[in-house]
Amino acid sequence: MVFSSIPFLFFFLPLCLILYYAVPFSMKNGILLVFSLVFYAWGEPVYIVLMLFASAVDYTNGRLMGRFGTTKARRRLFLVSSVAINLSVLAFFKYADFLIGTVNQICGASIAPLGLGLPVGISFFTFQSMSYIIDLYRGQVPMESNYLTYLTYVSMFPQLVAGPIVRFSTVNRELHERVICRGEIEKGILRFMQGLFKKVLIANQVGTLWESIRTLEAGQASAATAWLGAAAFTLQLYFDFSAYSDMAIGMGWMLGFHFPENFRYPLAAVSITDFWRRWHISLSSWFRDYVYIPLGGNRVSVAKHLRNMLIVWFLTGLWHGAAWNFVLWGLYYGVLLVLEKYVWGKYLQALPAVLKHCYTLLIVVAGFVIFVFDDGAALRQYLLSMIGCGGNAWWGRECLWYLRNYAALLVIAVLFAFPVYPWLQSRAERLTAGRRSVLACACAVGYVGLFLLATAYLVSDTYNPFLYFRF
Repeated sequence: MVFSSIPFLFFFLPLCLILYYAVPFSMKNGILLVFSLVFYAWGEPVYIVLMLFASAVDYTNGRLMGRFGTTKARRRLFLVSSVAINLSVLAFFKYADFLIGTVNQICGASIAPLGLGLPVGISFFTFQSMSYIIDLYRGQVPMESNYLTYLTYVSMFPQLVAGPIVRFSTVNRELHERVICRGEIEKGILRFMQGLFKKVLIANQVGTLWESIRTLEAGQASAATAWLGAAAFTLQLYFDFSAYSDMAIGMGWMLGFHFPENFRYPLAAVSITDFWRRWHISLSSWFRDYVYIPLGGNRVSVAKHLRNMLIVWFLTGLWHGAAWNFVLWGLYYGVLLVLEKYVWGKYLQALPAVLKHCYTLLIVVAGFVIFVFDDGAALRQYLLSMIGCGGNAWWGRECLWYLRNYAALLVIAVLFAFPVYPWLQSRAERLTAGRRSVLACACAVGYVGLFLLATAYLVSDTYNPFLYFRF
């Protein structure tokens, strides 16, 4: 995808910004729309039609709701029409082959899969578009009368393919009136570069450790090595996804938009509940506001509350991909959250913070093993390796080798997975003006050096995946 490529970094984004800043405000949405469509078409040209169709459906139903929705029944009709079409399109492109494969396995049928390519970011822009029509039905946002403005919202390239999921209510005012100032641009550039560094210098590099361990043959990895690999994947996924969110938020600031934060140091969480308040916040809050609360939330009987939680987490898992491991991963968290709520939550609260943190990390790291393996046999083998079964030892010399070779990288990754950077910022603010000036110069030099290093890695490295593009 273009976002992770050299052309985007050195040509597409600068050209977009130059033109965007040069034109008057009345033309800025037009420039943003053109570049957003070019951006998406570069990676998935045929699916531009799909995005245009989805946005037209919600825009049209929104206009009909505004024009003819004088009764609740009529408004509900336009809402159901829009949501049904959105979910049908999402299900067809993302889950059709999954459903066919499941039917073939259960019934012994031989239905040929459709072999459809997955439109990049379809889950993100579908959920964004649905937020508009649902909030309009609830009377929480005004009707958007300009289709090009609405299409600009749906297609906006900074967060189009991997979030955060930006609701219409968040950017509605800024679509029509926004202030672009030097301070915000500078903040945006720094935030974008921080994301770039996290992606290229940490996520990609720790990802090579994970790939090296996951490809070991059965019986070659000790339990310690398997846990090290699982921890490496956890770090890779966190830095990869949070890096994209940082870059998207930074680009938003450069363009005059304020996107929501999507991560708040989730690996520093002290419970599973706390973890999901910090990880992929825009998705968690979307399911909370549009599924969990409409089902009754926790203001129902215990039985219905359990039902609500399991439905939400089944859907959360399924949202991530058309495979049973994602469903299992979602239900894994649903069951654990139920247990935290009704069984051991009060005992957990009484534990020291370090034990609560260890408990959370063990669950999260083990959970991401379920997340990453879509092959049941490979998942089973890896989980057996983690508990020292299946002929695997608890410790092997290969683990020591990996630790020696990746020690510096792992230390850096672990440090920046915790709120070290905000702590350093708070310390810097206490310095005298003179020392802050010296520190600012040193940071500027450091940013330039890291940018050059990241560029060198991008040019020379063939391993540069964005893990969340496939969702």
